[in-house]
Amino acid sequence: MKYKPISRGMEFFDQLIEKNCYYVDKTLLIKELLDRPDQVTVFTRPRRFGKTLTLTMLKCFFEDVRDENGNLVDRRNLFDGLKIMDAGEEYTGHIGQYPVIFLTLKGMKFPSFTQGFSKLQRDILDEYRRHSYVLKSEKLNSELKEAFNSVYSVKSNWQRREELMLSDEDEKKALRADVDRFADSLRILSECLKAYHGKGTIILMDEYDVPLENAWHEGFYNEMVGFIRSFFETTFKTNAALEKAVITGCLRISKESIFTGMNNLYVNSVLDKNYGEYIGFTDAEIKQMCEYYDLDDKYPEVKDWYNGYYFGQANVYNPWSTMYYVADHVDEHDKLPVPYWANTSGNAIVRTLIDRAGREVKDEIEVLISGGSIEKPVHEDITYDEIDGDKAIDNLWNFMLFTGYLKKTNERIEGEQRYFTLEIPNKEVLYIFKNKVKEWFDDRLKQRNAEPLYVAIRGKDADALRRELRDMLYTSISYFDYYENFHQGEMLTSDFKRRNPCDRFYHGFLAGVLYGMDRYTVKSNRESGTGRTDLYIKPAYREEPCYIFEFKVSKKYTDLQADASKALQQIHDKAYDTELLDDGYENIVYYGVSFYGKDCYVMVEE
Repeated sequence: MKYKPISRGMEFFDQLIEKNCYYVDKTLLIKELLDRPDQVTVFTRPRRFGKTLTLTMLKCFFEDVRDENGNLVDRRNLFDGLKIMDAGEEYTGHIGQYPVIFLTLKGMKFPSFTQGFSKLQRDILDEYRRHSYVLKSEKLNSELKEAFNSVYSVKSNWQRREELMLSDEDEKKALRADVDRFADSLRILSECLKAYHGKGTIILMDEYDVPLENAWHEGFYNEMVGFIRSFFETTFKTNAALEKAVITGCLRISKESIFTGMNNLYVNSVLDKNYGEYIGFTDAEIKQMCEYYDLDDKYPEVKDWYNGYYFGQANVYNPWSTMYYVADHVDEHDKLPVPYWANTSGNAIVRTLIDRAGREVKDEIEVLISGGSIEKPVHEDITYDEIDGDKAIDNLWNFMLFTGYLKKTNERIEGEQRYFTLEIPNKEVLYIFKNKVKEWFDDRLKQRNAEPLYVAIRGKDADALRRELRDMLYTSISYFDYYENFHQGEMLTSDFKRRNPCDRFYHGFLAGVLYGMDRYTVKSNRESGTGRTDLYIKPAYREEPCYIFEFKVSKKYTDLQADASKALQQIHDKAYDTELLDDGYENIVYYGVSFYGKDCYVMVEE
């Protein structure tokens, strides 16, 4: 059987259909949009969950597209065989009937307001250029044509500076004028399009919160919020030419922040029942896809790794990851699953919040990694300026829920406050927690002054070394107590599988700390004597001491001392010092270290 090709991340609906790629039919979203009275709908979903593809599907359905002779281009063929075509003329009659403005803000990631605004200028001017045919029509009066040209004739600030070499002060004046002009630009374009087509304009805006997140991260949040608030008010609130608008983003930004006074706004988040099955894949759709590609036996693995989200009442899979998984397994049936989403989701704010987290948050993250749950107060409306306030840590859980790191499994109300029970949704996100989140905490650990630990090692002070290690373990995040419950099926090397996973954690933890010792070389898992020593440290000069470490992981706290002694004995029994002795190092110090949870015991011999 010749399968349909699978698109890896294609975001344009028309290209997807024209190339006959596999498409999970989400076209009944159109029916629900038309059935509901909401003029402006905001969909908030995690990154890479198909929001852009959804918007381009709406654009292909609604847009009045004309050829160079002004004749309507029939695009119904793009929807042949899809569910919306069976919904009746009441809905299919809307195909190709409206002017559409399509704008994405996902590219507004710049270090300054001027650069970010200039990118938006260029994108808006591209839409003006795409619709410049209206200027040739007598349907637009002189006032509308003049308004259109007042925007269309503007060059970006970068172009102006390069061509006219404006002074900084003149550039600032020009920027202020452009900010005022472009705040009203989509309303002007909407009015021109309505005059030409005789129908209200549909506006589709993708990733509306990206410029706000970037501005917060780069330090010009208030300036960006001021512009976006004005831009949205004229585009979506005071726009008589607006038919409908659909906006997508990752987070539900507070109405008081940028949606001031917009009574025509409906925000649909992961917590709302409506539209739950239209962004992301349902269980039935996953089963159908696995069956189509003869991957029925892989369905349980797909479910374990990429399922677990609940949008309203719909059980949803991560669409980005499942499409990549299926594509990979059509080519290589027995390939191990991969955390495809790990390096694609936006996480700058989550990391910032974790960097400020205390011991309580670390403990709660370890509970989540263990397969447990936590209960937290959650509110949907978020303002970025709250990140630095008293609610910063509460916002960490809000961000993690709405960005796809956590799922809600239960809720209750106490007074006016809603409390959600939160869990990690699947193995893919568990991988992110165990690697990415742990990596962030480890980065903080590396910033700690490790000199007291080095002094303890060089001074052969077992008690001081134990104190330093215990303190470092206490301030780090770990998952070693629970790792064996989750490692099956992950991308592990054969050496990793042979080793006790707890031992591997402690080994990596200590090796990472010790690599910072100046003028010393740290080596781990070296073949020496009749076995493999866990770790040794050798100086640049052979007359100085070397240090050999052997680790043990204790099953009980009361075993710590005995296990540290066993570690020392193993060094001697297996002659782990052979390589160093053969290399001319005669002054060798031996350390036996045992670990239990976040505690340890250290023994030393010369």
